[in-house]
Formats: sequence, C-alpha cells, structure tokens
Amino acid sequence: MPHDISLIATLAAGFGLGMVLGYGAARLRLPPLVGYLLAGVAIGPYTPGFVGDLALAGQLAEVGVMLLMFGVGLHFSMADLMAVKRIAVPGAVVQIGVATLLGYALAQAWGWSAGGALVFGLALSVASTVVLLRALEARSQLDTPNGSIAVGWLVVEDLVMVLVLVLLPPLADLLAPASQSVTPGASSDLMLAVGLTLAKVGAFIASMLLVGRWLFPRVLYAVARTGSRELFTLCVIAVAISVAVGAAKLFDVSFALGAFFAGMMMRESQYSHRAADESLPLRDAFAVLFFVSVGMLFDPRVLVQEPLRVAAVVAVILFGKTLAAVGLVLLLRYPLSTALTVGVSLAQIGEFSFILASLGVGLKLLPVEGQSLILAGALISIALNTALFALLEPLKRWLLGRSAWARRMEERDDPLAVLPMETTRQHLEGQVVLVGHGRVGTQVLRSLLAAGRPVVVAEQLREVVEALRAQGQAAVLGDASDPAVLVQAHVAHAALLIVAGGDSLQARRMVETARTLNPGIRVLLRAASEDEAALLRQDGLGEVFVPEQSLAAQLSAAALAPQASSNH
Repeated sequence: MPHDISLIATLAAGFGLGMVLGYGAARLRLPPLVGYLLAGVAIGPYTPGFVGDLALAGQLAEVGVMLLMFGVGLHFSMADLMAVKRIAVPGAVVQIGVATLLGYALAQAWGWSAGGALVFGLALSVASTVVLLRALEARSQLDTPNGSIAVGWLVVEDLVMVLVLVLLPPLADLLAPASQSVTPGASSDLMLAVGLTLAKVGAFIASMLLVGRWLFPRVLYAVARTGSRELFTLCVIAVAISVAVGAAKLFDVSFALGAFFAGMMMRESQYSHRAADESLPLRDAFAVLFFVSVGMLFDPRVLVQEPLRVAAVVAVILFGKTLAAVGLVLLLRYPLSTALTVGVSLAQIGEFSFILASLGVGLKLLPVEGQSLILAGALISIALNTALFALLEPLKRWLLGRSAWARRMEERDDPLAVLPMETTRQHLEGQVVLVGHGRVGTQVLRSLLAAGRPVVVAEQLREVVEALRAQGQAAVLGDASDPAVLVQAHVAHAALLIVAGGDSLQARRMVETARTLNPGIRVLLRAASEDEAALLRQDGLGEVFVPEQSLAAQLSAAALAPQASSNH
C-alpha cells in the first residue's frame, strides 16, 4: 500500500490474536490475560512470522498503563482500606520485604548488580490486581471478608509500587553497576535529586488534592448535563490521559502516578460509577494491548536456556510469597481459611511487575534476561493461580481433617470469638442474630437498633468486631457457617436469624445449625441472584430476598401509593 500501516497492522494483530488466544485460555479455565501475553509472544521479534512494531506497541502500552492505573484510582476506596488496615498494611509491607529479599538473593547468586537484584526482587513481590479481582469475582468472594482483606492487601502493594516507580529514576545512578566508583559529592547530588523528586511529587499531590478534587467532579457534572454519552466518555478519557501526561511534563512523575491520582479525584464525583462504566470498554481494550506489548518483549528461549532460573523464579512467586503471607496472617490472629485465601491470592505477579521490569531495563539496572525471567514467572504463575484457587477448599478440608494444629489455627482462641461476660440478658434471649456487617448488614443493624431490637452481630473482619464492641454493640468474631460462632451468638435462644452476607452454601450451613439448636427460629436470607433465591426457597431455608426484587417492590409501592402532597 502507498502509506505506512504499521499502527493498523499492530492493532489488528494484537486485538485479533489476543481475542483468539484469550478465548482459548478462557476455555481452558485460565485467565484470558495468559492468552493476551501469548499473543504478544507470537507477534514479537523472538518468534517466526509477523512481527509487530515494537516502538508503537510500547506507546500503546503506555496508554494501557495510564488507563489501568486510572481504573485502579477510580475504584480505590480509602474507607475499604481502613476497614482492613490492621492486617493489610503491615502484611503487605512485610510480604513485599520478604519477597524482595528472596528475589534479591537469587539475582545476587546469579552475579547481577545490586540495582538489578533490587528491581528484580521488587518485581517478584507485587501481585496482579487484575488477576486477583477476576479470580475473586469468578468465585463470588469479592464482597466476602477474606476477599476484602486480599483486595486491601493488593491496594497497599499498589501504593508501595507507585512510590517505587517515583523513586527509582533518581536512585538509578546510585544503584547502577558503574556507581561503585562514586565521585566525591555524588551522594549529596543524589540526596538533592531524591529531595527534588519528592518535592515535585508532593507538589503534584497537593495540586491534585487542592485543585483536582474540586475541578474534576465539576467538569464531569457539566459534561454529564449535556446528555451526550460520547462526550461524557471523551471527558473521562481526556482527564485520565491529559493529567497523566501533564503530571509527567510538569512534575516529572510517572504516567502511572498521574493517572492513578486522576482516577482518585474523579471518584469524588457523584458520576464516578458512570465514569468507571463508560470508560471500561476502552480501558479493557488498551489493557489487552498492554499485555500484548509485554508479551512481545518475552524471549521464549529463556525457558529452554535457563529452566532452573525460571523454576527458581516461579518458586519464589508461588511458595515464597505465599508462605510469607500465610505466616503473617496467622501471626495477626486470623483463622487458617483467611491465611490460605490471602496466600493463594498473592501467588502470582502481573502489571506492576511488567512496568517495573520495563523501567529497570530502561534505566540500565535490570538485564534483559531479568525481564524475560519476570515475564516467564508471570505467565506460569498466572496460569497456575486458577488451579491453586480450585485446590483451596480441598486443601483446607485435608489440613483440618489430619492436623490438630490446623484445627487450632482455624478456631483460634480469640477473646473476640465469644461474647463478653458483661453482655446483657436481652442479647442472650429473644435477640436477633445478624450475620454480616457489610453494606446491607450495616443498614439492617441501624434499622433494628432504631426499632429497639437487641442484636448480636456475627462478622469475620476483626476490625469491624472491635469497632462494634467499642460502640457497645454485642458482636462475635468468626465465620457463622462454623457452628461454634452461632453458638457463641446464642442462636439457641434467638428469635430471628438474618443472613446478610456469604454464599448459598454457607447460608445452608448457618440455617442447619440454627434450626438444630432452635427449631422454631425465623430465618431471613439474602440471595445474590434469582436462581440462588429459587434454590433456597425450594429447600425451605427461610424467607429469601434478592436486592433487585426488593428495589423493584419499593419502587412499585412508591409508584402506586397516593401522593401525600403536591410538594412531596
């Protein structure tokens, strides 16, 4: 053709092959992300056949990074993080340290420089938010206490990595191999460079908090009033990319940090959910291009030439990180099931690892072989993560059936697991036992207390139980599908059991326990879908409510009710 179509050809190959291989991965019950990475390998320079334009793919990947981080910012909730801060913050920081040390030790044993070893270790320490969210959603665990802890842990990891991306460029001269012969005054120059970088980051964050927090919601509101859907979507994407590029040009911060803060500020708008929904297709499309471009950098020969090194990398990701996380969660007095869920959730690496690897190679800290090893570890760990999640419940049952230590770790002798001695009589007889203190449970508790009903809450999040007890509310810690938890909530003498959280299998166990101890108890259940509700009703487990049905009933009642006044 008479004109250059390298961009079109790269897009066509990336999207087309990504769709085919992503579909194949999904059919094999693997994350589609594996297919996208393999599509990149197929059109990369290290495999025969068509080779995509690596420079163009790199720029498209940068757009993908911006939109990925914008999406993380849009969904980042400080309130959600605060709910699990006591486990997520120390757990994530210590786990990053352990995994980084393991990766650093490996790289040092291979003779790499200190800077390359540090970047390598950091890249192995951070899990993929995309993979984790997809895995939890597929298993309906995203809104569970264990899912909240895992997501909070990942948010802390993401924040640490954003800080690393900011600090790595000014530290590159010190970490580079040539820095071993440091000239006089170099350390003071370095401190000046780091201080200047932090000052610029501080100025950027201040401008976002002072200006962006006020400006972006108003811009979004003004555009939403036009009623144009495409203009609204354009506004969201323009803010994400413009802020990312502007932050890089004016404050010398990364595209990732700029886009992340743009998303956080956009979250302040009442249209934040619409912004997330409208931008999702474009974010997903460019995320595919990001993973395809990462796959193009992977040299498959490393699997043949360095199988032991690849195996060592995978061992750090699957076992080193997992065991460190499990041990930390148990030390923080959480049950074994929580520790196993968090450990498996972190047994993979993803987008931040790729960004770090590319930055490390660009700064001449990380050897190209290191990038290939990181990509190999990501491909293998992501592919195996689905299998690990599938083995989670059988492993837990096996451990509990054969190990007294595992049973002690699951039950945990915890003062929050029993009601205090001073609990009043009204909370021990004729009370309401409320399972779950999430979004729905919180509103139910508020209504019951306003009506003067005594309530005992059963909740799995330690911080929530501590906060409820500090307010004088009776609450017990634990998974209510375990009979011991409902026993501690005195369900044998309760008038009503309300299950506001958990899946249908857990609900069945709760109802079975409650009716064994208290055959006449009334039961109210929340179902996630109409199909689930039909099964629960069919088995006569209680009165079942579906969120959509309840909302429809309220709207219908309001529409059919006579209007109280012209001003109502």
